[in-house]
Amino acid sequence: MSDRIRVAVVDDHPMLREGVVRTLSAAGMDIVGEGGSKDEAVRLAVDELPDVLLLDMNMPGSGLVAIGEIADAAPAVKVVMLTVREDHDAVSNALRLGARGYVLKGVGGAALVEIVRSVHEGGSYLSPALAIKLLVDLDQSAELRGDEPVPLSHLTHREIQILRLIGKGMSNKEIGDNLEIKEKTVKHYVTNILQKLQVRNRTEAALYVQTHGRADSNTG
Repeated sequence: MSDRIRVAVVDDHPMLREGVVRTLSAAGMDIVGEGGSKDEAVRLAVDELPDVLLLDMNMPGSGLVAIGEIADAAPAVKVVMLTVREDHDAVSNALRLGARGYVLKGVGGAALVEIVRSVHEGGSYLSPALAIKLLVDLDQSAELRGDEPVPLSHLTHREIQILRLIGKGMSNKEIGDNLEIKEKTVKHYVTNILQKLQVRNRTEAALYVQTHGRADSNTG
């Protein structure tokens, strides 16, 4: 039993929630709780400590608010958004607040199972269509500001190391453990990286590398 992934599903549409639960249960995952509101999401995160919590954006109390509260109260829980919202602000805000995945409703059952497994193992996930939109928006924003892409050579060796690990979906704590530095120090580096690259969150930073250069080519 200890090898089974423990999942909670929070969505205010019972039929969709039941379908997700059936799909994940059939794949051998343990469903430790269900809910339909922000308060239920936070309660499940704190009381059950699921490995992964699937969370809707538009529900009573706001999924975005839930992400922030879960990050504070149960930081070990990996939140994956499962929603119809695909606007840039929704995606960017969810990732900034700590979501480890952003999946559009309508995803196939087999794909959802693999996404949950990947996030549980420490990865992150962004629906491909949304990744493309973020890249386009990122480039358009820079173009409107008249910015030239910032060369990765402007980053320090340590910042390059951290950026590479961000690209692998690692959290600040995981990066700190990997590099043997404090989590607070990692947060400081991440802030500097975002400012230097002129991006708003970790996912945009990882996408920036894919568009403008390879972080691993500068690590020596």
